[in-house]
Amino acid sequence: MNMSAHRFNFAEFAAAPLNIAALGNSGPTRPWLTVVMPVHHGEHFLPATLASAAAQQTDGVEFLIYNSGDDGGASRRIAEGFAGHLDIKWCETPELPSWTAKTNLGVREARAEHVAMLHQDDLWLPGHLAAIRRAIAGNPDVVLSVAPSRFAHPDGHMMGHWNLPFRPGLVSTDDFLSTLLVQSSIAIPSPVARRDAWLAAGGMDEDLWFTADWDIYLKLAAEGRVAVRSETTTAFRLHRGSLTMTGSRRPGSLRPQLEQVLERHLYRAPAHSRRRIERRARASIEVNCALADASCGHKGALANAAMRLLCLGPVEVMRYVRQSRIIDRVLPRLRLALTGDL
Repeated sequence: MNMSAHRFNFAEFAAAPLNIAALGNSGPTRPWLTVVMPVHHGEHFLPATLASAAAQQTDGVEFLIYNSGDDGGASRRIAEGFAGHLDIKWCETPELPSWTAKTNLGVREARAEHVAMLHQDDLWLPGHLAAIRRAIAGNPDVVLSVAPSRFAHPDGHMMGHWNLPFRPGLVSTDDFLSTLLVQSSIAIPSPVARRDAWLAAGGMDEDLWFTADWDIYLKLAAEGRVAVRSETTTAFRLHRGSLTMTGSRRPGSLRPQLEQVLERHLYRAPAHSRRRIERRARASIEVNCALADASCGHKGALANAAMRLLCLGPVEVMRYVRQSRIIDRVLPRLRLALTGDL
């Protein structure tokens, strides 16, 4: 299938509204995967997200949806339309506005041994669940399985590839930490984690609205091995209303989030290369903050970040480019910015 032309049709899967209060209790059979979906005013993108899930073979997959937005029941009615296709448990959680708190609750309440995240604006591409099943069967003991992803336009069409700085297969803990400390390069819909490892790691830090996913991946790596899937079966949607866009536009809000995760986990990097890793990671923070400032019209910050990179030297700059996936991440956003879509 040509993924660049892929669309998801809500009407194809929507059914007559059903009472979903009893859903999620599909019988004594334990699901093999729990998908946690934090929702807050998700009515615009949620139809396509659930349609992309309904297009998979979802037997044995439970969807735990936690809604905190007062949208007059719009998101719930959308979920009701998929109740005949997906095993949905809907929970109203107005007391939990943050996506991190809802995600932690979902993992605690999950019935499956493996958990995944699916946000209201992201997409599964064809073959996603099949790829996950193969990965679990091939490496049942790994604590985290990740894969490359795609970027999706606000209207849902595929824009570009979000590749990983890892080769498919098992990744050593040192390699994973050394690379991921430089930049969080994993799209949220891609990872699948063992529930027991997530809980043992303490779950997400609910104070980190921007970097909680980066933090949990690093914490999970301390619990066991990480595997990389080769298939690209998820899409991360770019749009101006996303939390990463609106939050990063708050002056001074991004840097503390990034620095806190780096300082929390840097000590676990291999001692012989820790200093070089830290230099690349701090340069990456400068680049991320500069890009956020530039999106608010402060273009001068880009020059400072460029100078910080050049001070690394050519070899370290190349390592930074590979580990950060900076080109993959910036080009789709630049295209959207130039067309006024972001």
